[in-house]
Amino acid sequence: MNRVYNFSAGPSMLPLPVLEKAASELVCYGDSGMSVMEMSHRSPAYEAIIQKAEADFRKVMNIPDNYKVLFLQGGASTQFAAIPLNLMKTGKADYILSGQFSTKAQKEAAKYGDAKIVASSKDKNFSEIPQTTRADFRPDADYVHICYNNTIYGTKFNYIPDTGDIPLVADLSSCIMSEPVDVTKFGVIYAGAQKNMAPAGLTVVIVREDLLGNARPETPSMLDWQLMADNDSMYNTPPCYSIYVAGLVYEWILSIGGLEEMKKMNEKKANLLYDYLDSQDYYIAPVSKESRSMMNVTFVTGNEELDKKFPKEAEKAGLMNLKGHRSVGGMRASIYNAMPYEGVEALVAFMKDFAEKNPK
Repeated sequence: MNRVYNFSAGPSMLPLPVLEKAASELVCYGDSGMSVMEMSHRSPAYEAIIQKAEADFRKVMNIPDNYKVLFLQGGASTQFAAIPLNLMKTGKADYILSGQFSTKAQKEAAKYGDAKIVASSKDKNFSEIPQTTRADFRPDADYVHICYNNTIYGTKFNYIPDTGDIPLVADLSSCIMSEPVDVTKFGVIYAGAQKNMAPAGLTVVIVREDLLGNARPETPSMLDWQLMADNDSMYNTPPCYSIYVAGLVYEWILSIGGLEEMKKMNEKKANLLYDYLDSQDYYIAPVSKESRSMMNVTFVTGNEELDKKFPKEAEKAGLMNLKGHRSVGGMRASIYNAMPYEGVEALVAFMKDFAEKNPK
């Protein structure tokens, strides 16, 4: 087996024990005589899978009983529309723009009401997280929306905005389960699964129960959170296999000590890479130190040709998908939960070698 270190921003690496367990059950799950991919979602075998997945996810995230967990489809981007359709009662919502996905979310919400931009770091090329106070938010806003970690720019909120009684809605797609999060600070948390949780195809929504039941009349059934909650995420056929793999990931996280241990592992990896970046002047880390992401580390050489050469040479060394997003350029190392410490060690060693062989 010749596995590479995959630094892709998503779909991304999955824990090797999870892949091995899934492989062992691929053809026949338990004594069912079939693969999970072939199973009816209404069968007792699959109902047990999805129920255990939710129970373990609640343990991992420490989700209170007054929150519903929804296993949905359509990616986090579909939730950009579902959020205003379910939450906009007065027609007003406040958005903090910290990158591309929060910008897309705001534009989508503006189709349904007054989606006000209360803070933005666009003028700084999203190299830092905008700072806010409770006074920045309208008292009659139905919710405040943030993207907690910005995959493309490599930034993360180093604080939870104080929104008072206004529900805080957060896209956690690229940092969910990377460290403990106080779910009670949020009205809604949502995340695409393809970075830290499961294969692409699954989106998880954690929504406080008092926020359900307010969907606008024109809300499509598939975007109505109350309808999905009433049907235990099975109003239609759910993304069965992705939910099954997510369940294996939740088991894996619990087996290593939960999110406290996960945080220690992620901090160790991120510190290794950032400490190297801060110790030299060949590579430039554009993100302000206070806003750095543990999951997505961006850097450039300052030379466009070298930035193009770096990911190509890295591939030859088994370090894949280090090219930065097309809107930013440079390099990006996504070091999600499943990336082992040895992968970051290999990356830092390659960076040193590349700098020595390619003087500016």
